[in-house]
Amino acid sequence: MNRKEDGSAGEVWTSKLAYLFATAAAAIGLGSLWRFPYVAGANGGGAFVLLYILFVLAICVPIMIGEMAAGRRGHGSVIGSMRRLIEAEGAWPGWRVIGWLSLAIPFFGLSYYSVVAGWGVDYARLAIVRGFAGVDAAASRGIFEELIGSPWRQAAFQGAFIAAVAAVVARGVRRGIEVVSKIKMTALFVVLVGLVLYNATTVGLGPALRFLFYPDFGEMTAAGVLTALGQALFSTAIGVGVLMTYSAYLPKGVSLPQSATLVSGSVIVVALMAGLAIFPSVLFYGLEPTEGPNLIFVTLPVAFGGMPGGRLVSIAFFGLIALGAFTTAVGMLEPVVAWLLERTGWRRAPLAFLTGLAVYAVGLPSLLSFNLLKDVHPLGFLPPFAGKTFFDILDFGIADLLLPLNALLIALFTGWAIRRTITPAETDLTPDLFRAWHLAVAILAPAAIVGLMIHILA
Repeated sequence: MNRKEDGSAGEVWTSKLAYLFATAAAAIGLGSLWRFPYVAGANGGGAFVLLYILFVLAICVPIMIGEMAAGRRGHGSVIGSMRRLIEAEGAWPGWRVIGWLSLAIPFFGLSYYSVVAGWGVDYARLAIVRGFAGVDAAASRGIFEELIGSPWRQAAFQGAFIAAVAAVVARGVRRGIEVVSKIKMTALFVVLVGLVLYNATTVGLGPALRFLFYPDFGEMTAAGVLTALGQALFSTAIGVGVLMTYSAYLPKGVSLPQSATLVSGSVIVVALMAGLAIFPSVLFYGLEPTEGPNLIFVTLPVAFGGMPGGRLVSIAFFGLIALGAFTTAVGMLEPVVAWLLERTGWRRAPLAFLTGLAVYAVGLPSLLSFNLLKDVHPLGFLPPFAGKTFFDILDFGIADLLLPLNALLIALFTGWAIRRTITPAETDLTPDLFRAWHLAVAILAPAAIVGLMIHILA
């Protein structure tokens, strides 16, 4: 990567569309394709979906605009951008913790995220090799338990996944991230539309549409409301470093509010289409939409095994899961590599592969949490972590604690600490819209996130 005299990143996206593709591709991953369907199913469907959309638009979009503006203005890695913004504003040096969290979250997050991504790759292989014809609930659970019970098998697929991610990051912004993001987004919508049309012509969409879009607030609990907020934060890539890093490669003249709205809109559309790709078959075959994390890997193969053309559908679906996870993982590795580039001046390729190797090593305890270390609870003496394995600790610590905390800090930082730097011109907002944005990012978003964190820790 070329360097400017200030040490900031000199590489830029080839176009606004390339930036939007890459940012959307990084945000749309297992959060939308795996997590959203099962949390929507577990929280009653329609009411949860409506609140999720509201939170994305009212809470996440303002924070996204702030994080994108910080990245474009800082024009470097998350650490470099935060340093430059703090120095320009004369702000409290302690705000640099945002930069460090924006490195720690993707690094440690990718270490366990890649475990689940490896499952997706393995299931895509299974769908191609043998399919799920005649698989009942017991057989499907057996297939999944066989996978997670084998550390060597999991390690092979996780390692291959991370190596492929590192290979893309090694090629840089234009030749690597841009290219694979365009392929992913195109394939994503083609496959999702195909799956939805397949459901419409075979099992019908009626029950799934009612489940997802008919809100019954009598089924909604306070915990469900906060889960919708947590899912909104999780699925929009706020606080993971990718929005700030990718925006550092963004030239002036690109509207940040428009970009944030388009990216968040893509996240919502994909999540809803994923629901329409999953729930019609689940409901038609009398399976449970409230199955939780097992919905994808245990419940759906039963449906695939009983439907006409189920093998082709399962190949498309699990290929989609693997592809969705892939570009999100690219977006998680890039902030770390960008910082190392800024810090060391080494070549991008060796840094990408060395970082990938470090992620893989750190992720081994998470991988072993399903077999050799399944009875090990290293922080069991702390009430919030009682009974949690290494995988559970990272999942809870990253998704439920550090990610909301960093989102909160970003909202406070952009809303209060650098008010002279983040101006209407910097955010591409008119004065009236800037005031509305500031109200949302400085007051509404922090209040909502604090409520979420109190609920999580209570």
